[in-house]
Amino acid sequence: MLASYRRTSNLKDMKTLKMIIAICFMIQQGIAQSSNFVLKGLVKTNKGAPIEKVKVSSMGTGDHAFTDKHGLFTLFSNTKITSVELQKEGFQTMKMSVGSRTYIEFTMKMHVVEPEEDIKEELSMEAEIAVCDQIYASPAPQMYHKRAMGNACVGMPAPTQWNTESYAPINENGFKKASDEPLSTLSIDVDRASYSNVRRFINNGQLPPKDAVRVEEMINYFNYDYDTPTGSDPVAMFTELSTAPWDADHNILHVGIKAREMDKEELPASNLVFLIDVSGSMNSPNKLGLLKSAMKMLVTELRDEDRVSIVVYAGAAGLVLESTPGHKKDEIYAAIDRLNAGGSTAGGAGIKLAYSEAQKQYVKGGNNRVILATDGDFNVGASSDGEMQRLIEEKRQSGVFLSVLGFGMGNYKDSKMEILADKGNGNYAYIDNLTEAKKTLVEEFGSTLFAVAKDVKIQIEFNPANVAEYRLIGYENRLLNKEDFNDDTKDAGEMGVGHVVTALYEIVPVGKGSSSKVDPLKYQNKPKVDRTEFSGELAHLKVRYKHPEEGSSKLIQVPIANEAVALKKASENLRWSTAIAGFGMLLSNSKHKSDLTYAAIIEHAQAATGEDKNGYRRECVQLMKSAEILSKTTASVEHRR
Repeated sequence: MLASYRRTSNLKDMKTLKMIIAICFMIQQGIAQSSNFVLKGLVKTNKGAPIEKVKVSSMGTGDHAFTDKHGLFTLFSNTKITSVELQKEGFQTMKMSVGSRTYIEFTMKMHVVEPEEDIKEELSMEAEIAVCDQIYASPAPQMYHKRAMGNACVGMPAPTQWNTESYAPINENGFKKASDEPLSTLSIDVDRASYSNVRRFINNGQLPPKDAVRVEEMINYFNYDYDTPTGSDPVAMFTELSTAPWDADHNILHVGIKAREMDKEELPASNLVFLIDVSGSMNSPNKLGLLKSAMKMLVTELRDEDRVSIVVYAGAAGLVLESTPGHKKDEIYAAIDRLNAGGSTAGGAGIKLAYSEAQKQYVKGGNNRVILATDGDFNVGASSDGEMQRLIEEKRQSGVFLSVLGFGMGNYKDSKMEILADKGNGNYAYIDNLTEAKKTLVEEFGSTLFAVAKDVKIQIEFNPANVAEYRLIGYENRLLNKEDFNDDTKDAGEMGVGHVVTALYEIVPVGKGSSSKVDPLKYQNKPKVDRTEFSGELAHLKVRYKHPEEGSSKLIQVPIANEAVALKKASENLRWSTAIAGFGMLLSNSKHKSDLTYAAIIEHAQAATGEDKNGYRRECVQLMKSAEILSKTTASVEHRR
């Protein structure tokens, strides 16, 4: 009986222990989920050197973070972060308001013994200068200029500065009848520049130009939880069907592609050529200054077997660092430090020289790549979009890939750089701050620089028995003709190690009405749709790809079941991607946004942030909230006009 009592007691103790563990887990999850605010930034000395192990605290909450070796931090809080305190032994403590920004840079002073009031005055001035520098770099209409006496900002309008940024026009995809045009064909797009550029505008107090909003790049800025390929193919496909957040009568088809992952040690040797724009238009801290810091981050990732050379261009092109092994980092850093801006921009000459250097050091089976860093403002030699496109198309035949890193504002040429990356078998990122440089060049080192598949194309055949109409969300500049899918001479996108690509289709199911503005055809035979054969299929998905050094493509394909799940039960992948699609539709004032509101899309996004260990999704939610405020302000101004 005693033994029986002990067993019962032990069972009760075990149940109690399990309950306590479960409660602790729930509390922990609740705390993690409640940390809805994020602030990212950089802490540096007045000479621009990063400061490691600085404690950055949200004042009044106790939430804090420490800077890494690059001086970067990510601070999470369950309440809005309005002001922070910076502390590190040997430096003066610094307190500063951050406003509504999601990224901010701080300059800390070394500690010196001074009267307390003088210290407070200098700290106040240092914080003011930091804010002033960020505002002064902004292209926003509410810019302020520095006073001639001292460095403080004053509430006077800045001198007029012409904004010559250029973006290719976007003609939004419309609905197509599945019975008339059942095939949708596109080149995958691994570029992510649009999202960070949109973030730059919003953080500077502006809504972005409509043509700066490429929805597919915003969606693909974020990572998604797809399983890595396990078979012989370097890519794998995933699909999911649910309800569209902006129209309950429509469905969303989520298509994901994941490239094979590899450990850094497994990656092939790299032959990299940094092609750096040092023309006069790059002469500012948020251009050449930021570029140099970003390149140094990339150099830290190089291995002994990797090699780097540096080509620069301004009025003419020149080689400033011959091919140097990755372990000689000090030599590479020194070459980067010597870069200075000035002169006109001979971009074409620089590209030719960079490809020539890459071919001299070509590594068979390796990663041969030119990394172009510029604001895209070419004005000498081959400079038109057509000339640059033909030049890059010619050079890509050499087997050398191209990555493009965009910098700056005011004269930024997004349209030109997107063309260069697309035609050069490469990718395109916009670097608006050092945390973005770290994401692109350190955290996503493999997916940014190491291709595992090239000329990747998607073709979907929609089943008219179940699909009345469909529209592809985004990808307007990546559409292909249906015959291009099987044409191995047709260029398409590349995928790097571990890269994910996501595409969304809005579906009008049969029986749910029509959005088409096209009259029925008179002379064509109406298609006979067998509603019994393949009745369980929504569509058929096909993907073609080539191995990086091969010229013939391989085909993988899979049917897509006509099985939609409720939006609340859909995966975080689908819920987050549709939230970003909705965000992009609002920013671009899409004609398909229906009654979608910022409030609805913010609520939808907050429920799909997931683990988000780096805070990218929570940062995006903050951007949505800022965009909502800006949209109301803009609407109010336009109404008064």
